[in-house]
Amino acid sequence: MNTERRRQLSSAEERRETVLRTAIGAFAARGYFGTTTTEVAKAAGISQAYVYRLFPNKEALFTAVVERCFARVRASLEEGAAQARGSSPEAVLDTMGDTYAHLIADKDLLLVLTHAQAAAVSEAAVREAVRAGYARMVEYVRGASGAAEADVQQFFATGMLCHLLVSLDAHQVEAPWSRTLSAGIRHY
Repeated sequence: MNTERRRQLSSAEERRETVLRTAIGAFAARGYFGTTTTEVAKAAGISQAYVYRLFPNKEALFTAVVERCFARVRASLEEGAAQARGSSPEAVLDTMGDTYAHLIADKDLLLVLTHAQAAAVSEAAVREAVRAGYARMVEYVRGASGAAEADVQQFFATGMLCHLLVSLDAHQVEAPWSRTLSAGIRHY
């Protein structure tokens, strides 16, 4: 019976992973407010009732998606810190920034994070998930880089600007405003 139970747990975990992967695409396309659990269930090939067995409500599903996206960002930052050519705060921040710039070329990740920030304005649980994600990232970047507070703040400000530039496809626009905002910013 333990073996059967393990298989069921394994199957449930596999379904949970499938739902999360599917939900990332769904929430990226239509945001928190525009996506239904019915759409996620259909895309995942399961019933809506099964989605609710895995996640008690849409809010819990979305916050799990947000947490998954922040985990991907964290993994990218860790990769950048490990690849840094030197241990100075500047070298570590620069390499972390470069790996992050590659990561946000994944439009689904970029869109989920953008939708999460928008939903955080009015949805307390989403706000808490976004706060927790940023809190973990800021602490990681501070610790991994050893950078001063102002440099950590600048790192995140540049990251937010990268979000804007990528979402607007600003590198495709030949205009003074896009050159001003894009100056010195890498995006892929």
